Amino acid sequence: MQLVHALHEPAGDGPHPTVIALHGWGANALDLLGLAPHLVGGRLLVVCPQGPVGVPIAPGAQGYGWFPLSMGRPPDRAAFEAAYAALDAFFTAAAQRYAMVPDKTALLGFSQGGVMAYAFALRQPKRFAAVAALSTWLVPELVAAEGSTPALDRLPVLVQHGSSDQMIPIERGRDAVPLLRQWNADVVYREYDMGHEISGPSLRDLNEFLQRRLVSSLVSP
Repeated sequence: MQLVHALHEPAGDGPHPTVIALHGWGANALDLLGLAPHLVGGRLLVVCPQGPVGVPIAPGAQGYGWFPLSMGRPPDRAAFEAAYAALDAFFTAAAQRYAMVPDKTALLGFSQGGVMAYAFALRQPKRFAAVAALSTWLVPELVAAEGSTPALDRLPVLVQHGSSDQMIPIERGRDAVPLLRQWNADVVYREYDMGHEISGPSLRDLNEFLQRRLVSSLVSP
């Protein structure tokens, strides 16, 4: 597995319902791992890969991203496709290495990680049971394969955004919703009184979304 990653493994042999969590610009593989104990009581396998692009964030401190940022312009296509290919290979290797439930794996992306999550949702909608896009944005020119029209076939997508997000304006989160619905996603959209972050209320809604999509349907009536 070529991407550095962090892992939360629940008790038991598995296989386990799984969340693959993609961090934002300047963070690292540990950034979203702290969510694991708060998601479905720690019963999910949580896999957190690290972006391949180094991001100096302070003297002696290094963060990471998925592709270089270009302020005011769409990301470089070649860099984006390289990140997509690296993640695609990582997902395949992780599914072989870890005890995942194949049809109960969700993809979560925060900020720049959400751009990558949208890409997989739109290019490979049957690969994941659900997608959570947190404080992020959707770039149609990049996330859809060239020349294709996405067909999400009722894929569950949770979109969350803070009304005071100082990094990614809330309008960018809102703009994704009509596109996702046009492409036949099953969208849940939530706004919160927060900035560029995951707050208590947003975490509670995320937990309920993952509980419903990954765990509840596994329990016999």
